[in-house]
Amino acid sequence: MKASPILTSAHKIAIAGLGLIGGSLARRLVDHGRYVIAWNHNERPYAAAEACGIHCVNSLSELIAGKPDILVLATPLVTIPEILKILAPIWHPSVTLSDVGSVKGMVRNQVEAAGLGGYYVGAHPMAGNECSGFEASSSELLNNALWAVTFDDTTQYSRFLTVSDMICQGADNRMIAVDDTTHDACAALISHMPHVVSTALSNQLVDSRNRNIALALSAGSWRDMTRVSLTDPQRTRAMVVEDAHNVESLLRQMATRLNEVADALHTDDQAALTSFFAKADPFRRYKADEKNKASNSQQTISSQTVSSLDLQDDSWREDLLSSARRGEQILAFTTTHQVSIQTRAIA
Repeated sequence: MKASPILTSAHKIAIAGLGLIGGSLARRLVDHGRYVIAWNHNERPYAAAEACGIHCVNSLSELIAGKPDILVLATPLVTIPEILKILAPIWHPSVTLSDVGSVKGMVRNQVEAAGLGGYYVGAHPMAGNECSGFEASSSELLNNALWAVTFDDTTQYSRFLTVSDMICQGADNRMIAVDDTTHDACAALISHMPHVVSTALSNQLVDSRNRNIALALSAGSWRDMTRVSLTDPQRTRAMVVEDAHNVESLLRQMATRLNEVADALHTDDQAALTSFFAKADPFRRYKADEKNKASNSQQTISSQTVSSLDLQDDSWREDLLSSARRGEQILAFTTTHQVSIQTRAIA
């Protein structure tokens, strides 16, 4: 479903960082007719990027001088404070600042420390793989991607609309909008903590004297559960450390669950085991329904349950957070204060 562009739109987008996510976003925006300028901090894949229609520059100051509608930070989080120091003295107030990091609270704190908090709207595309670098990037990496757009009490609605236009129109993706704290807690649950668990499984294999036998017997379940453990370990470590409080809490909860299963096995508590495996039934039903919908080749977005949500000037943050909690995803902005939504929720 496509809608007319919202009034605050992002036609010229600057991207700092041409790695897996930054490169994929740049490629996709160009494919959808947006003007993209980019800068990369070390190795510069500029020839390959230029061949894709991405206009490359040699400095951050050149990115700002071009007065883009949005500047997206797509560099490792550890590099952001230094980049912000360079950007702050040359910032132009017409530019909206965003990013693609998997942790939002930390970035917002860094942006505010640099004096750029009033220009910032956080963003996080739920996409990726175990690879890295521009050569691994692809417009298709963001196919059907869902983005989380984040706000706080000071976020300007016009800047929120600009970032939303980049996502829904420029990248032809879906989005939800939440506050930083909610985002970071949920990202820890579905990404950061699972990376630790996946790596723990791989470590268990490496430590086994029968590891080669086990590896020879491994199939789909092992492949799927350990895929993200193949990610660059330094990249994973940094991601987990950046959301340390949430990840620690979830790992302790997970350890409690696993100990309860171990205890049930030890005491042959069949009721406890049945309860453990049945608890995930709502998620199983959700995934089965999702699979059935995907298998129906005649079904399109327009024929699925699509409705609209009106946003109010004085409560748009609460409206959007409540919408996200109901499982509603934004497909498009039909006006500046109305969105088309589709519900994908666990009953």
